[in-house]
Amino acid sequence: MAIILITGGSGLIGRQLTAALLRERHTVRWMSRRTGEQQGVHAFAWDLVQGRMEEAALEGVDHIVHLAGAGIADKRWSRSRVRELIESRTRGPELMLETCTRTGRWPRSIISASGVGYYGAVTSDHRYTEEDPPGTDTIARISVAWETAVDRWQAHTRVVKLRTAVVLAPDGGALQPLARLARWGLASPVGTGRQWLPWVHIDDLVNAYHHALDDERMNGAYNVVAANVMNKELMRLLAKVLRRPYVLPAVPTWAMKALLGELSSVLLGGSWISNEKLLATGFRFEHVALEETLRGLLDRN
Repeated sequence: MAIILITGGSGLIGRQLTAALLRERHTVRWMSRRTGEQQGVHAFAWDLVQGRMEEAALEGVDHIVHLAGAGIADKRWSRSRVRELIESRTRGPELMLETCTRTGRWPRSIISASGVGYYGAVTSDHRYTEEDPPGTDTIARISVAWETAVDRWQAHTRVVKLRTAVVLAPDGGALQPLARLARWGLASPVGTGRQWLPWVHIDDLVNAYHHALDDERMNGAYNVVAANVMNKELMRLLAKVLRRPYVLPAVPTWAMKALLGELSSVLLGGSWISNEKLLATGFRFEHVALEETLRGLLDRN
């Protein structure tokens, strides 16, 4: 059994991954703003602003899973908010790297979250793979900074970065706000409706982290995308599954920009993302049919 330290353990992905690892009798630790027992695991305190952490958190650790980061869509993107989004993702691995360097204790691997936003919020006919260069817009800059902070570990341990699509889950994530609109009879495309939305079921995402922990051949970046769907098709299927009308015109681009500012780019743009590299490792997605996935998730509520 392994000792696994998780940052962002109380979040949507962290809670599910923690439960899965505990079922297999691994020892799970969390990095948190406060120390003590949280949801069945021991949490060690860190202060990313002050650059301090409990060094005992890293004693005997086999793997680090880095999930911590402020919510991308929680607030409008002011200059200070973008800085917060970046620093909430980069300061953690930087602080842990400094601590490991000082103590000389290194984990066997660090598995980090990232996002398919790495390629930018663009809509094109190009099918993006891990070999493509990063985009240059704000969402890409956030993802690049995130990955750069983790890549600094490469001289000491195995590094895996899971570029994650939109996560569909029964509680939390992007699905519930969209489903709420559909239940109110407000399902409609956003912008052109032709932008791609790569997606992944929460259970498959947790399995992908488990796979990355177990398969020591994995290194570098992997797109965690079960399938790709156009925005207009997603909204049509939501309306169908919830038995609500799908007759409203598309929400115009100008309205989204007025409402959300630059944050609207992540809704108005999107390209098709390949999952072939991850599949080549032997990983298989259990949820690939979107309508069936939506029914399974929404029937839980």
